[in-house]
Amino acid sequence: MQEEAGIASRGENFAAVLDGLFQARELVEQADAGPSVRLDYLAVADELHSGRITVSTDGLDAEYRENAQAMSDLASEFAAFLDRMQPFAEAGPGQPEEKLPPVDAESIAAELGLGGAATPVDFSLLRRSFAFSNHPDRVAPHLRQRAMVRMQIANMLIDDARRKALAAKRR
Repeated sequence: MQEEAGIASRGENFAAVLDGLFQARELVEQADAGPSVRLDYLAVADELHSGRITVSTDGLDAEYRENAQAMSDLASEFAAFLDRMQPFAEAGPGQPEEKLPPVDAESIAAELGLGGAATPVDFSLLRRSFAFSNHPDRVAPHLRQRAMVRMQIANMLIDDARRKALAAKRR
């Protein structure tokens, strides 16, 4: 009775209170509704694994190789630029000239020794061991640009060797 008296004292009737509650519930349901299109993830996964959908990587491989060649050319140009800038680097009197690590793909490939790696784990270990001594965060500040180029070339060479090893394994 007291509740009814409280409602009456505010000038609201029971029907108005119910209407307010229904409106509030609708607002909450709309907020929780999420996307209007439901996605059945299991049906999508089943469709992908059924073989009816195929994804061709030929275009991706060709694009990767084109970009890899452009990156190699850019790295060679950058290495030549760094070599030209070396005389301007600060070297104190009586200090021997610093031997810079090479940034050409052939030297890095020889340093990596890609011929012995055969499994994905081998390539991963090779990448980590190269990064341990050549990552830009682990070298002197004046060698960071060169280290960045060396890491990019090494990653490109390791990815290419890994791809070739996987293709040979599939045959």
